[in-house]
Amino acid sequence: MDLVTQHNDQQAQRKAAMAVLAHAEAGEIAARLRILALPGHQDLREGESGLVMLRGRVGGDGAPFNLGEATVSRAAVRLASGEVGFGYTLGRDREKARLIALCDALAQSRDFGAAVERDVIAPLRQELLARRKQTAAQTAATKVDFYTMVRGEG
Repeated sequence: MDLVTQHNDQQAQRKAAMAVLAHAEAGEIAARLRILALPGHQDLREGESGLVMLRGRVGGDGAPFNLGEATVSRAAVRLASGEVGFGYTLGRDREKARLIALCDALAQSRDFGAAVERDVIAPLRQELLARRKQTAAQTAATKVDFYTMVRGEG
């Protein structure tokens, strides 16, 4: 496998992990991380909150416009071995952003990457999929099929 393909695979794995962590609760992430013997780490950027502009498009593909603002928290963590992780989440949960950054750094580590995937991200992914499946089932139970009868006239 060439370096470009390997880098793209790593980026895809990070993106998938961040999507799971962003949808998880801070307490769920913290509980999963307690299982691991965490290495030394320091906050490069303590959790902070700010605003981002949300952009939309007319009709989905038209001219962009500013839809509004959303509150976002972010953090950055560096492991003693040098890996740097970044965490972003909607809302004002600075601790969640720090936990996401820590998981991102650990996932990049040769020593902890597999353990974080196995003990933190994979169980959270399963819980997220179960919640989505339950929500879909509840939504499907209330589905109403509308149809139009075509009249024989003209």
